Formats: sequence, C-alpha cells, structure tokens
Amino acid sequence: MTGSPAPHLDGLPHYFAAGIGAGPANLSLAALFRSGTSESIALFDRQPAAGWHEGLLHSGVRMQTSWMKDLVSVVDPTHELSFLNYLVRNGRLFSLINAQFDVIPRREYMRYLAWAADHMDDVHYGHEVDVVTFEAGRFVVHCDEKPVATARHLVVGVGTQPARLPGLATLPAERSFVADDLHRRLPQMTEGDKAVPVAVIGGGQTGCECVLRLLDEGFTDIRWYDRSTWFHTIDDSPIANDVYRPSHVQFLQGLSRPTRRRLVEEMQHTGIALTPGAMRTLYQANYDRMLVTGEFPVTLLPGREVSGGALVDGEVALDVVSAEKREQHRVGYAVVAIGRVNTPVPLAPELVAQIDVDTDGEVLVGDDYAVTWKGMAENGIYALNRSMYVNGITDNNLTLLPVRAATVLNSMLGREVYTVSDDLSPVRWG
Repeated sequence: MTGSPAPHLDGLPHYFAAGIGAGPANLSLAALFRSGTSESIALFDRQPAAGWHEGLLHSGVRMQTSWMKDLVSVVDPTHELSFLNYLVRNGRLFSLINAQFDVIPRREYMRYLAWAADHMDDVHYGHEVDVVTFEAGRFVVHCDEKPVATARHLVVGVGTQPARLPGLATLPAERSFVADDLHRRLPQMTEGDKAVPVAVIGGGQTGCECVLRLLDEGFTDIRWYDRSTWFHTIDDSPIANDVYRPSHVQFLQGLSRPTRRRLVEEMQHTGIALTPGAMRTLYQANYDRMLVTGEFPVTLLPGREVSGGALVDGEVALDVVSAEKREQHRVGYAVVAIGRVNTPVPLAPELVAQIDVDTDGEVLVGDDYAVTWKGMAENGIYALNRSMYVNGITDNNLTLLPVRAATVLNSMLGREVYTVSDDLSPVRWG
C-alpha cells in the first residue's frame, strides 16, 4: 500500500474492506469473510437495525427465490450462517417444513438477515455514510461529517429506492405516495370511506402486493394500472431458471456489450415480473369478494399509462393514456409502484473523477465486480447491484448472492478462496 496516513486519520479503525450498506449483498460478503479469511470487513448502514424493504412486509407476502439461495449456501453449504442453521437455532425448522411453503414468507427472510447480522462483527447500523474519500492510499468513510474508519478496499452495496412518478409530484403526500409508504398511510385511509377508489400504479410484484393489502383492508374499488398490454408473470420454467446460475453469467461475460444488453433485456420476465402464486391469490380473493358483494373489488387496467395527475374538486384526477385514447380517472388515492432506482453512491467528487466510464456515461465494472478507476492496482472499488448489463440479470436480485460475494472476495485477495464451479449443465449457451 502506498502513502502514509494523514494525521487526522490516526486512531481510526482500519479494515481490509469497508462496505457501504448492510443489505443482503454486503451481508453475504461479510459472511464469507467470516469463514474464508482472517481479513477484516466493516459494514455501515443508515438503517437503525437490520431490515429489508420493511415497508413492503404485508401479511402473506412471499419471496421469489428458494430458501436454499441464502447468504452462503450455494458456495458453502456448511456455513454457520445458512438459512437452515437459522431455522434450527430458532426452533422453527419443523414448523416451516410442515407449513409446506413453495417459497418462504418475506418476513422470515428479513428475520434471517437480522439473525445473520447479529452474528457478525463490525456491522454498524444507524451509521449513514455522508461521503467516502480517498486519502493517503486508503478509503476513508465519513459519518456525521467526520471520519469513522479507513479501508484498503471499498464495496458499494447501497441498494435501491422506490421510483417516483414525476407527473404526480404536485399532489399532496397523503393522497399520492410510493408503495413503501402504504403501511404508514393505511390508518388514515381506513378511517374514511373504503368505497373511495384507490389507484395502484405499476404492474409488478410490489403493485400486486399493494392491491392484496388494500383488499385485505376492505377497500371495495381498487384500480390496478399497468402500462404493458398485460400483467406479466415470471417464467419459472427449468430453462428460465438455468439463467440464474454461474455458467450463464460466465457465458454473458464473454459476449460483446451490445449483445449482453440485448440478451439481458430479453430475460427480464424470468425474474422482474409477477409471481404466479400471487396472481392466483389475487384472482381468488377478488372472486370470493365478488360472491359476497356482486361486484369485483379489484379492476385490472392493462395497457394504461398514468402520465400525470392533479387535485380537482378534492379528488385525484389521473391522466391516463391507452393505446388509442386519453382518459381522466378520478380516485381518492394513488399508490405508486413503478419499480426501483439505484440509490446514489456517496463518493467524494474527486474520487468519482478517477472512475472510468463508457461512452454512455456508465461506470465500467468488470466480471469480478471491480470498478475501473485510477487506483485499482492497490485499492479496489467493488460495485454490487450495479452491473446487470455486464454480469447478467442475477446482479439485480438475490439468486446468486454468495457466488457474487465469493467472486469479490477472490478478487480482493488475489487467490481462489472459494471455488465457484458450474460445469455440469444440460444447457450449452451459444
């Protein structure tokens, strides 16, 4: 390592790696650090405690991935922080098995993350990172406008935040809000007339879960909008699941950038879509309610894009564009569930200036998740959840967390700590 610590950094804890964010991606890496090396890693997260999309933990919500694809098991099935060990240690193994879930409750997964984090050293919740600088040959993590730690390597795992709909920006916050805020708005909503129309905008899994929650709360006029011509469900076939394995990631990494982008776009519905089970639940609940009231409480509106809205005569007037016409729909509330966007990374401007970008302005990330920058020979910056068009659609979900973490750890140490092998496959990608 070059350079010497600046005087104002004396006494700060120094780590081999520092992770910004303590969500599933960085927790997986920290877990493998724990078992695969004596080197140290510290994670910093602004949340007060371990959590994962807590605003979306509605009753009955399920994961979209197998419980076997936890923080560690696909590269180290004997790891003490596996989901199976979590169940045994918490006395819930037989109860969960006998409940015969196709996929586990999302609340169970969140509790697993909290349990795992509690068994790791140097996971610092309630520490929002203001900025990361690079001084004297090391990264410096700043919280509350002061340096708190230094590290040789940096891992960015800050995750995502809900996307907003610009056309609804002028509406009052209590009448139009993102799906993550629905649980906070429900008490006020349920005090009023439950026959008031409620719009859910966005035809993905989060939108479906919001519709189900509103239905459970007794709302009788729920309107679900999707700009696509139908509500897409996940392709969960065996060949689709073969996309979610290391051999396919390696195949993609050997292709040209334009080809990778095209293939990844074609594969979106293998993971970024509705769970068939959730749609079945919705249709059955909608039918059951219709048998009681004579009308379906949920109306699905595919092929309608909500472009904007305003408050008119005490109602939310939505501007809706379909294939051949424009409409205005009046509702009481609008719940926005149009997807998620990357959370900004708190890097100092002078550090950002040293990072290489492509002709489209996108950060260059390698197949080991390392960012190309001026100091990478000695100090690595690793980006998790930021390279879907390089490392495949799995970079944006939970399926291969341990594989990605193992790849990063191997890259940092310059040796194969964990072997990632996937040679026995019935598919030969062309």
